[in-house]
Amino acid sequence: MIDKKLIPVGGLKKEPFSGGHHGMRYFFRSDESKESFTVFVYPEPWSFEQTPEDEKVSASFPMSDEGMDAAIAWLFEMYETQKEIWNTAQKNCMHIVNTKKL
Repeated sequence: MIDKKLIPVGGLKKEPFSGGHHGMRYFFRSDESKESFTVFVYPEPWSFEQTPEDEKVSASFPMSDEGMDAAIAWLFEMYETQKEIWNTAQKNCMHIVNTKKL
């Protein structure tokens, strides 16, 4: 899913990081203090900003290598325990129709 080497702790202090895995999107963001960070998971297909808040789940971790290990373990747990949600989101991703009128 994600390799710790892809998200160095120092880099996370400067820029958020996002990605996805089989229908589960994730977003890492440093907190204002830069001493901790929050990880969000939410279903495809929308971006973090376009996903309704009630569809996001988050957890915070200390800004350290140990915190990053814990965050990645949390991501794996979130994927495994809610695999049906993520698989459904991935399967339905291409079936969402934009209902806005131009």
